[in-house]
Amino acid sequence: MEEVDDGGGVGEREFKEMKIKIGVCVMEKKVKCGVEAFSAPMEQILDRLQSFGEFEILYFGDKVILEDPVESWPICDCLIAFHSSGYPLEKAEAYAALRKPFLVNELEPQHLLHDRRKVYERLEMYGIPVPRYALVNRDVPYQELDHFVEQEDFVEVHGNRFWKPFVEKPIDGDNHSIMIYYPSSAGGGMKELFRKVGNRSSDFHPDVRRVRREASYIYEEFMPTGGTDVKVYTVGPEYAHAEARKSPVVDGVVMRNPDGKEVRYPVLLTPAEKQMARNVCIAFRQSVCGFDLLRCEGRSYVCDVNGWSFVKNSHKYYDDAACVLRKMFLDAKAPHLSSTIPPILPWKVNEPIPPSEGLTRQGSGIIGTFGSAEELRCVIAVIRHGDRTPKQKVKLKIAEEKLLNLMLKYNGGRPRAETKLKSAVQLQDLLDATRMLVPRARSGRESDSDAENLEHSEKLRQVKAVLEEGGHFSGIYRKVQLKPLKWVKVLKGNGEGEEERPVEALMVLKYGGVLTHAGRKQAEELGRYFRNNMYPGEGTGLLRLHSTYRHDLKIYSSDEGRVQMSAAAFAKGLLDLEGQLTPILVSLVSKDSSMLDGLENASIEMEEAKARLNEIIIYNTKKSHTNGSSEWPWMKDGAGLPSNTFELLQTLVKLSKTVTGQVELLAKDEDEKLSNTMPYAVLPLYDQAKALGKTNIDVDRIAAGLPCGSEGFLLMYARWKKLERDLYNERKERFDITQIPDVYDSCKYDLLHNAHLNLDGLDDLFKVAQLLADGVIPNEYGINPKQKLKIGSKIARRLLGKIMIDLRNTREEALSVAELKCHQEQNSAPFTSTMEDIDCQLKPQIKNEELRRSSSTSEKSLDQDDDDDKEIKYRLDPKYANVKTPERHVRTRLYFTSESHIHSLMNVLRYCNLDESLQGEDSLVCHNALDRLFKTRELDYMSYIVLRMFENTEVPLEDSKRFRVEMTFSRGADLSPLESNDGEAASLHQEHTLPIMGPERLQEVGSYLTLEKMEKMIRSFAMPAEDFPPPSTPQGFSGYFSKSAVLERLVNLWPFHKNNHNHCK
Repeated sequence: MEEVDDGGGVGEREFKEMKIKIGVCVMEKKVKCGVEAFSAPMEQILDRLQSFGEFEILYFGDKVILEDPVESWPICDCLIAFHSSGYPLEKAEAYAALRKPFLVNELEPQHLLHDRRKVYERLEMYGIPVPRYALVNRDVPYQELDHFVEQEDFVEVHGNRFWKPFVEKPIDGDNHSIMIYYPSSAGGGMKELFRKVGNRSSDFHPDVRRVRREASYIYEEFMPTGGTDVKVYTVGPEYAHAEARKSPVVDGVVMRNPDGKEVRYPVLLTPAEKQMARNVCIAFRQSVCGFDLLRCEGRSYVCDVNGWSFVKNSHKYYDDAACVLRKMFLDAKAPHLSSTIPPILPWKVNEPIPPSEGLTRQGSGIIGTFGSAEELRCVIAVIRHGDRTPKQKVKLKIAEEKLLNLMLKYNGGRPRAETKLKSAVQLQDLLDATRMLVPRARSGRESDSDAENLEHSEKLRQVKAVLEEGGHFSGIYRKVQLKPLKWVKVLKGNGEGEEERPVEALMVLKYGGVLTHAGRKQAEELGRYFRNNMYPGEGTGLLRLHSTYRHDLKIYSSDEGRVQMSAAAFAKGLLDLEGQLTPILVSLVSKDSSMLDGLENASIEMEEAKARLNEIIIYNTKKSHTNGSSEWPWMKDGAGLPSNTFELLQTLVKLSKTVTGQVELLAKDEDEKLSNTMPYAVLPLYDQAKALGKTNIDVDRIAAGLPCGSEGFLLMYARWKKLERDLYNERKERFDITQIPDVYDSCKYDLLHNAHLNLDGLDDLFKVAQLLADGVIPNEYGINPKQKLKIGSKIARRLLGKIMIDLRNTREEALSVAELKCHQEQNSAPFTSTMEDIDCQLKPQIKNEELRRSSSTSEKSLDQDDDDDKEIKYRLDPKYANVKTPERHVRTRLYFTSESHIHSLMNVLRYCNLDESLQGEDSLVCHNALDRLFKTRELDYMSYIVLRMFENTEVPLEDSKRFRVEMTFSRGADLSPLESNDGEAASLHQEHTLPIMGPERLQEVGSYLTLEKMEKMIRSFAMPAEDFPPPSTPQGFSGYFSKSAVLERLVNLWPFHKNNHNHCK
């Protein structure tokens, strides 16, 4: 547009003849024309701008940009120019200096975007949160740097340590080869992220453990984001649009729609994130700018700034962007003209209406039909881990100098300090020392009269075998404790004075308990079952909800490796993911050992129960429980124990010796073969890291007559010998009934995984062990219902508290939306206003609310715990989503744990009414289910308890029947490995796995358990919400998803219809 003289301005008549000229000085590939124009965001927005009739668009084109001098470039009033591959940015800068157009994105700051160091520096300068990071600058490739240290599970830069998982980024912003390195505790390995190639955006490399050294890199803390990335698009500092997609760190498979476009869905930004978007825009002086946002534990961080970016395939966004840019151009070049948006946008008449995709109405639950108005709101599942190898422990006293020196090496030279060895370097040191102490052959064994020395030698040999198992030290399945027992005074090395030195220590090696290939397969299958049966719309229902950010998923695990891997495999099946488990584990599973680990809180009561159990079994002092009615068999002390328990125990000892003797012969044969083999270094290795992703049996090992998995005959013999020795002490003539579950465990494992070894008597041993274990295991958690309730409430107290918080938060959120929806329907005019009008109406309200929130300290509500505040929230933005039911929202919480917590939770659910404060109340579990649970006894691998909460939208808000809780459970894979009648079981048995039993009702058909009743029954046994640690969330997040202002915003945005007749207060 031509300049005007000082004395006047441009009138509207003149303006119409002299349109504002917008120069588009970008590479042609960034402005698609012709048949592809419909899918090109740039063309869509420019077409809309042109349709206002106020602008003339000038396309420079590649030839002009690359070949012509800037003096001959078209003259424009406003310039759109941004860097891309092959673009001459300096040339564009020269043009801008010459013609001085209004720049949408300033040119000089675009140089910053090519250097990640400068991007982070600029972000920090403007107070924009970034992940914790450190720079490693190299002048030449592979330059060794004193300030850079790499160890097995961390790197250290200038003393700043980054534990795996951590991220490694090239400093070159155009290099998209980004690596994530995983800890050995999760299996190790590395995931490489890259620009999308076909359907892949990342690849996992299980064998890569060392970082790159050929260039300069940024190392930063890995942010667990729940498997989701958020991309934010600004159009000026006052407008930001966000879209979420599946993160490439999960499985690297790109989700695409039928048109081949990557699936992304608009999500709502928090007030703090909107401020971050504004700051990014200002910091880089880029009005149109895209950046990547990471949401982690209630906070948001910017991890990359991309510069010029537009949203793809969103008509609403195209409308918004065109209107914002129009105002920007008019304010810059014709401020006297009104930039008010016309009532009907000029391009709306001919715009095609995109198809809307919806879900079928959600069905009711398993225990009955309660009307078509029921909506699933919450799914909570507590799940036991999958099939595992038997847990083992070796204890031995050591006096060897090499081992004592090793202990001093890793405890800081303190002679009385205990040492724990877990890392690969530490365990390798121990293996090296042990190899030097263990002879290759057992020469002179027959003539060795010192039984103690012989036992010590055998245990050292076992330690060596355990450490050699697996090929390398991946995973957290082996740990060694060294505890000094005796000390002596010796002269110091320099001859000046004395010092203490240990001469004897106790070594405890714990190993085993590893999730097997069958366990991984079971967990994945159960995840798939949940996807297809626990949510509406069959299998596609959950995936649709999840991909559109209407599914709030959080997965928790205890600290045990087998539990974590079960959770990852389940997530793989639930969300239809692909690839290895390690990236899925790190991305989607949160550890919470305080909630899902440990029996310390009930250790005294459990010891009392075991002592009483021992009396009943050994001395037959079985009595009826005096406080309850004895007409029900489960109310008696020691209920479930067979009547001939003592005789069965004697048979168990006899049969275990038979099996142990056979395994001993196999171990001798293996030992003789090993003594004639090559040195240890070239023995074939079993790679446990690669095994993490396997769900099939090791055919080669089985064909060779070897035990399944990584266990050799020597370790198999050590396992059985220890069980035989611990089960019955011949010298003291004493049984140890606590070994019964371990004998049963070993029997079941070998029948399932080592049936090809054809051990005589193993079938009979299993039958006897099962009879005893079915009686012993449930009674270890309480000898009668009242003791079961006491122990269960102590073990599961925190878990119960978290479950109740989950249910209450879901209810409060649903009620808030319903209340505001009712208020809107009763008090507002018919829904005819545009979304733009609503936005305008809300702006003052949002501003006031944010000011109020920032000036006051947010108090934690009693039903809001620290964890829930930190949980990552992704909410669909209904304004931009092509989704029929944006208000639908399901919360899923999955808790993976061990047998103790499953038993404890079940005992509280079924016996809570026995508490003195609940006298006269019926059990939460119906009588029929109590009988089935008594007969079930074992809650096997992958057993689970599920609570599903439904909301009946036709019931008044104040009515307690608005929220119904449905309880189901599964016995897990409790089919006997001897079972051969069932066709499916026989087929699975060939694959060393057992089927998981389907869910069973814990309530009568047609019964109605309200959330209010459940709260009343559980409250005494659950940790109160106020006892959870206080939240540490930033002001921008506090209260954002509470039941106040932002929910009101959501309700106003959702297009609720008048024909939905809800009952309001």
